[in-house]
Amino acid sequence: MSSGRFVEVPSRMLPADTLNRLLAEFVTRQGYDTTDTGEGERGWVGEVSGQLERGELLIVHDLQTELTEVMTQEQWRAFGRQVADDEEEGDW
Repeated sequence: MSSGRFVEVPSRMLPADTLNRLLAEFVTRQGYDTTDTGEGERGWVGEVSGQLERGELLIVHDLQTELTEVMTQEQWRAFGRQVADDEEEGDW
C-alpha cells in the first residue's frame, strides 16, 4: 500500500509463544469450532500454522496502531483495497 503503514511480518521472526497466541486469536476470531479436531484450539492452531507456512495466511503489522493481525490472502486483498479507497478519500 502506498502509505507504508502496513508491513508483512515473516512468522519466523516471531517468538514461538507470540506466534501461537496470534494464531489462537485468529482461530477464535474466525469462529473455528475447536471441538472439531479432537485437540481443541491447539489442533486448529496447528492447522492454521500449516496454512501460514504454505502462504495461505499472512501476519500483518499496522505501524500506526501497533496492532498485529493474521489474515487470509483474501482478507488482505480486500483490506488493501479498502485502505487504498480510504487514502484516496483522505480518511487516513
